[in-house]
Amino acid sequence: MVEARGGEYLVVARRYRPQTFDELIGQEQVSKALAGAIVAGRVGHAYLFTGARGVGKTSAARILAKALDCIHGPTPTPCNQCDICQSINRGSDVDVLEIDGASNRGIDEIRQLRQNVGVRPSRARFKIYIIDEVHMLTKEAFNALLKTLEEPPEHVKFIFCTTEPTKLPITILSRCQRFDFAGIRPASIQERLAQIVTAEGSSADPEALALLARRAAGSMRDSQSLLEQLLAFGHERLTVADIHAMLGTASDERLAALVQHLADRNAAGALGEFDAALADGVEVGQMLDQLLGYFRDAMTLAVGCPPDNLLYTTPGQREQLSSIGRQWGLETLLAVVSILEQALSRLRTSAQGRTLAEIALVRVASLEDLENISALVAQLRAGGAGDLPSPDLRIPAAGSHLSGTGPSGIGPAKKKAESPVVPMTGRTSAAAEADVSAGDSGTIPSVASDPERQGDQVNLASPPGTIASVESAAQFWTAARQSLTGLLADFAEHGAITAISAPNRLVVSFPAKYNSSKVACERPQNLAALEQAVGQAAGFAVKLELVLASTSEAVVSQQTAVSPRQQRAQTAEHPMVRQVSEIFKAEVVRVDSGESSS
Repeated sequence: MVEARGGEYLVVARRYRPQTFDELIGQEQVSKALAGAIVAGRVGHAYLFTGARGVGKTSAARILAKALDCIHGPTPTPCNQCDICQSINRGSDVDVLEIDGASNRGIDEIRQLRQNVGVRPSRARFKIYIIDEVHMLTKEAFNALLKTLEEPPEHVKFIFCTTEPTKLPITILSRCQRFDFAGIRPASIQERLAQIVTAEGSSADPEALALLARRAAGSMRDSQSLLEQLLAFGHERLTVADIHAMLGTASDERLAALVQHLADRNAAGALGEFDAALADGVEVGQMLDQLLGYFRDAMTLAVGCPPDNLLYTTPGQREQLSSIGRQWGLETLLAVVSILEQALSRLRTSAQGRTLAEIALVRVASLEDLENISALVAQLRAGGAGDLPSPDLRIPAAGSHLSGTGPSGIGPAKKKAESPVVPMTGRTSAAAEADVSAGDSGTIPSVASDPERQGDQVNLASPPGTIASVESAAQFWTAARQSLTGLLADFAEHGAITAISAPNRLVVSFPAKYNSSKVACERPQNLAALEQAVGQAAGFAVKLELVLASTSEAVVSQQTAVSPRQQRAQTAEHPMVRQVSEIFKAEVVRVDSGESSS
C-alpha cells in the first residue's frame, strides 16, 4: 500500500496500487513472463503494454521499473524499501520518467527525449521511460522515435502503455515486446474489494461487492473508484441498496418483474414497471444497460454455456434466465439483444431518452416467436418444403384477434378457422430466406396478392432444376423484374417470355415500338443483371435471348399486360393487406400469381 505524504489524502485506487508482480491481479500471464525475463537476463529494451482502462498497465510498468532499478536487483521481487523503489512508487524518481503521451505528443518533445537518452542515469541502473497513452503521439513524433527505439543506449529502457494499440504504426509495434492485459474477472475484483474494505475498517455485504465487481466491467480501477464513493457515504455496512441508489440502477426484483412482463408479451405492464423504476430514481440508460446485460446472460445459457460465463447477473437470477431461454428460444433472444443495443446507441445522441427506451420495450414485448422462422429457413436451406410450420405464418384478416402467443405466453396462438390469410406463392428458397432475414425483429417484409383466397397456406417449395414450361419461365421473369430498380426495371417491363429456345435459355420478346428498351436491355451490364435476377428467382443459372415480337404478339401483350407497379398499388389498397401492413410495419414489394407451385 502506498502511504500519503505529509497528510495528503490518496484515493483508494492509488493507495492500494499493486507493488509487486504477485499483487498484479488478473494478469498472471504477464507477471510470469516479465519475472521470467528478469531471472533469465533476457530483458528487452522496449515493451508495449496494451489493454482496457484500469487493468494494471501503468502499475506493471512501475513494478518492472522497480524490478530493474532496485538496489537488490535486477530482481522479480523488488524490496519496496530502498529509496529508489519508494521514489518510483511516488512517481518522483529522476531516472524513471513517466510521460503523458496526450500532452507530450509533438515532435519537439520527442527530440528532447532523444537528446536526454544519451545521458546516463544519475543513481539507478537504468534510465526508464514510461510513456502512457502512447497512441496519442503524432506521426512525426513516432518517426523521430524510430531509430532511438530500435537501438537505444544500453542503459535505457522504454515501456509504452496504450488502450488503442491499433493506432500505433507497425514500425513501432515491430520494435517492442507486446503484452496484452486482459479484463479482470468479477470474482478477482470482488476478492480485492473485500480486502480493501477490511483494510479501511468498514464492512460490506458480499452481494454488494459482487455487484460493484460486475459494474466495473473488468476494470480494477473503476471498481475501486466506485467503492470509494460508497465509503464516502459513511454507512457502517455497505449494502446492495446503497449501490443501486448511487449508480441509479434497478434492483434485481424490479428487473425480474420487468423481464417477466416482457416475456408475457405484456407491453402495458412493462411500461408501468419502467415508469415505477424511473420514479424511484433509476436512470433510463442504466435500466436499458441492465436489460441488455440480462438478456446477454440469458443468451449464453441458451447456447449451452456454463454459469461461469455469466457477467451481469447474480446466482439468484439464473433460474429466471434459464426459463426465459426455454420460453423464447435463441432467435428471439438475439432479436431482443439487437433491439436493446440499438436503443442504447441512439440514446447517447437523443434528448428523448425515455421515449426511445419505451419504444424498445414495446418492440420487445411485441416480438413473435422467431424459433419457427429459424426452423423454416433451415428447411429451405435443405432444399425441401417438408412439413413447414405454415400455421405460424398465417396472417389474420381485418377484425380478427392478433396475438402471437398461445396460453403459455410464447409461441403461436391458435388461429380462428374463419381467419383468412394472404397467399404467398411461387417463392424460391433464396427469395424466402432473404425476406425472412431482411425483416426487422420478426416483421414480414412483403405481402402477396390475391387476398380473396381464404385459408391458403404459404407455399415456399423450391422450383425444379430446369424450366418445365413457358408459364414457369414467365413467373421467373416477373419475379426478376420486380426485384430490379431504376431504369433497367422500366426497360424490362416491356419484355415478356414467349419461348424456351434451349434448356434454361429463355426468349424475351419486346413489342416493336419498344425496340429502344430491348437495345438498352441488351447492353452487357444490363443483360448480365437481368440474367442474374432471373437466375435468383429460378434458383439456377438462366440465359436470356432478347428479340422483337411480331405486331399481333405486341397487340396481345399490350391488352393483357398489367404493370407490376399497378399490381402492387392495387394490392396495397385492399383492406386486409392494408391492415396487415400496418400491423407488421411491412410494405408490398412483390405480387405473385396466387397459383400453387406444388
